[in-house]
Amino acid sequence: MTVELGVLIAVMGVMISYQAYQLNKTKDLKTDSQESAELKAELGYIRKGVDDIRIDSKANEKQMAHLSERVTRIEESAKSLHKRVDNMEKIKGVEHIG
Repeated sequence: MTVELGVLIAVMGVMISYQAYQLNKTKDLKTDSQESAELKAELGYIRKGVDDIRIDSKANEKQMAHLSERVTRIEESAKSLHKRVDNMEKIKGVEHIG
């Protein structure tokens, strides 16, 4: 009877150990799932931030292209103005001589 009692205690010990293992495995799974969800949320925030930066960058590129076009027109206008001023100075110079 003592051998049977020892076997019974050993079997009970194995069952308790297995249940403890299963409980810890479930806890680890829950912890891993929670960490995974947090990482996904953080990645989502990062993705949104990168998308916002891309949108801002494209808007800045369009604005720079527009400003570049305006500067080109202003430079052409200034060049034209300088030619007219030079012509006026030539005409005034001729009138002064005469």
